[in-house]
Amino acid sequence: MIDVTRDTYRLAQVFTISRGSRTEAKVLTVKVTRGGVTGWGECVPYARYDETLDSVEAEIRGLPEDVTREALQGLLPAGAARNAVDCALWDLEAKASGKRVWEMLGMAAPRPEVTAYTLSLDTPEAMQAQAAKNAFRPLLKIKLGTPDDMARLEAVRAGAPDSTIIVDANEGWSAEVYADLAPHLVRLGVALVEQPLPAGDDEALIGMDRPVPVCADESAHDRSSLPKLKGKYDIVNIKLDKTGGLTEALALREAALAEGYGVFVGCMVGSSLAMAPAVLLAQGASYVDLDGPLLLGEDREVPLRFDEYGVHPSDPALWG
Repeated sequence: MIDVTRDTYRLAQVFTISRGSRTEAKVLTVKVTRGGVTGWGECVPYARYDETLDSVEAEIRGLPEDVTREALQGLLPAGAARNAVDCALWDLEAKASGKRVWEMLGMAAPRPEVTAYTLSLDTPEAMQAQAAKNAFRPLLKIKLGTPDDMARLEAVRAGAPDSTIIVDANEGWSAEVYADLAPHLVRLGVALVEQPLPAGDDEALIGMDRPVPVCADESAHDRSSLPKLKGKYDIVNIKLDKTGGLTEALALREAALAEGYGVFVGCMVGSSLAMAPAVLLAQGASYVDLDGPLLLGEDREVPLRFDEYGVHPSDPALWG
């Protein structure tokens, strides 16, 4: 049996990116039950990719009850629906076999991974206050994406002088804005820039000086995206809701590394259930951004553990 429910999680504070603001995270929870065993998965439908709660739920409910993980890859496209079912099937297989998913994959026991903490797009003053409050964190990710971001960059660096900073423009800059900001990114010690240009207009990155590594996010979904990234990007942001689950995400990671890209493991704003499979994917990644649960005001009954060592692998009571 495949069951789908809708869950809403209140955010700890308003979360703003270049495309808008939100106060809650709306997710779909999938349960696959067979032989008295239930596997769990979660996805976050994303309007940027023409997904809604209704459309994704319909995709999931249209699957055969006995769908296998292998068959699933051809039945649904890369996206949120396939992700939730794929992760639920991994969890189901692990519980049925009495093994952890990492054992099934032949991986070493996973360890905590340092994760970025995201600062929402706001006024320079508010972002400096956010940065100062979180200056103890080793890695901060700041949401930008407006033509006047320079003041925000300066403010965040002043608030967190010792943290490594990642900038996520969420497709909000033009080639001209990015070129103007690039030297200042170097000066302020920015380690990485995520998706500075719109995915449909990123040809301008070819041949452009990239003094700070540039990461593909909206331009990268699954392995079929890789040919279009050549010459534009240095790192690939792998998110389960884009790849359509852990199965394709692992394959994309392997293919990206083989082609010389760095790997960034990211997330949508979801609960610990959505992050748990990605912790396995994040082992040894160049950068990790699995802070979704840290942005929530509430979480799953058995949440992931976050501490000074980063995000810890999930308890089997949560997933895997």
